[in-house]
Amino acid sequence: MITRPPCRYNQNVLKRAVVLILTVPLLLVAYLYAQGRPASGRTLVVVPFENTSPTPGLEWLSEAFPEAFHQQLNSPVVYVASRDERLRAYDRQGIPANLHPSRATLYRLAEQMDVDYAVLGSYSYDGVHLTATAQLLDMRAQKLLPAATETGPLTDLGNLQSALAWDLLRLIRTDFSLPKEKYVASVSPERLDALENYIRGMLAVSGEEKVQYYKEAVRLNPAYPEAWLELGKTYFAQHTYEPAISALSQVPSSSALAREANFYLGLAAFSHGDFARAENAFQFVATRLPLAEVYNNLGVVAARRGRKNSAEYFEKAIRNDPSDPEYHFNLAISLSLAGDRAGAARELRTALDRRPSDLEAKALLDSLTPPAAGVVAAASIAKAPAQRMKHNYDENTFRQMTVQIQSWAEQQFARSDPRSHARYHVELGRELLAHGFTAEAESEFNHAAMVDSASTAPLTGLAEVSVARGDAREARTRAEASLRLRESADAYVVLAGLDLSENRGEAAAQNVNRAVQLEPGNLAAQNLKRAVAAKLAEKAQPLPQP
Repeated sequence: MITRPPCRYNQNVLKRAVVLILTVPLLLVAYLYAQGRPASGRTLVVVPFENTSPTPGLEWLSEAFPEAFHQQLNSPVVYVASRDERLRAYDRQGIPANLHPSRATLYRLAEQMDVDYAVLGSYSYDGVHLTATAQLLDMRAQKLLPAATETGPLTDLGNLQSALAWDLLRLIRTDFSLPKEKYVASVSPERLDALENYIRGMLAVSGEEKVQYYKEAVRLNPAYPEAWLELGKTYFAQHTYEPAISALSQVPSSSALAREANFYLGLAAFSHGDFARAENAFQFVATRLPLAEVYNNLGVVAARRGRKNSAEYFEKAIRNDPSDPEYHFNLAISLSLAGDRAGAARELRTALDRRPSDLEAKALLDSLTPPAAGVVAAASIAKAPAQRMKHNYDENTFRQMTVQIQSWAEQQFARSDPRSHARYHVELGRELLAHGFTAEAESEFNHAAMVDSASTAPLTGLAEVSVARGDAREARTRAEASLRLRESADAYVVLAGLDLSENRGEAAAQNVNRAVQLEPGNLAAQNLKRAVAAKLAEKAQPLPQP
């Protein structure tokens, strides 16, 4: 085993992630136990595939493979670097973005990014069949693993990519036992023409070209959250805020991209002067992933709306990331407007310690600081400067930390009994679901079901995931499957909640009563029982007399 010192970039990422992880108690427990223990991580970067085909017009496929693998392989136990992260690493190494690096260059790139694996590949098209090959470079073992090759019609690109992703997963995760046919069938491939326009939009240089391609992608597939997100971000970068708001609003709240979409929706709405909508969008993100930049932006919006709690948001941002001078600057303005000149001066000094070149902060501090004896006071600032929004959105820190924690946890639970192993994944799934990580929670519940097939909890968890996604039929099927294994209060609560939402009061009452009988102390069952009773009472209430 080769020991490599952690990259400074990753050290900084993990420092921020330690704060983020405080929002998920179970992960924090695992993290505290994991300190000082080596973990075999599962982080990888996928470089664009090399086009070895003489057929013109297929160069966009080069970037389509990294995009597909990022969507399919990214999970709580496998972290796939984003395209932006890869491009930043290219820039640090002086590699042109459109260059296919040699293996030696690829090794240096992967080493600099401090990943465990790099994926390189190629594709060719003979006019009938597309053949793609992918190969893992194991950075810890310093060797290339056997290549995987898949062949199929170009029109079946999505299934070919899924098959190749399964080949890679089998090499990365020795515990991955889902049959290839089931894995491929579980992935809904994007239609080829919509995917092509989406990738061409990613590769386009000008904003106008990007808009053209992304608009065509969503025209071909109106249910394409990735394309809607990028279209909205492109509009926002062009300062065309109404179209940005419209596009970003198309990303469904159940999508894994909803947090990022709402962050940019908040920025666009704020820039457009719609502060109420901006606040709602940032609150959506904060309740699911409380990033420092989200708290900061909520503080700015609150201040613009004349709220007195803006300082509280800036204080939260500082607790999450005390190194950022912007948060101290913004807090200083709120404190100054509230009459706390001493507190404002303290925060401005902290901001200037971190960024001495901030002339606006220095001018404000001078206006708040009493002059020394015999010195003429500077003119007070007639109007406080504007508080500053944050435009960076970084969810990657959270994901990198969860991968490291999960890698450690898998090592520990590999030696435990299946019931304890499954319980860990169920509890983690519930935590992730509570914080809005629907796809990640589903992965945890599926893992738990694979580890302990006799447990009902994973099926109930999957039913709760379906409820979160608004799929009542699938939720009911999963809850009933759980009950066929063994009765549980949680499964009955799911069914009762579905019954209540469908105005089936009597059925809801029966199911919630079963839940309470099985587990009298179940808080969710007790709360739901009161809601059902209120609904039945409302239904029995006579109509008012005319």
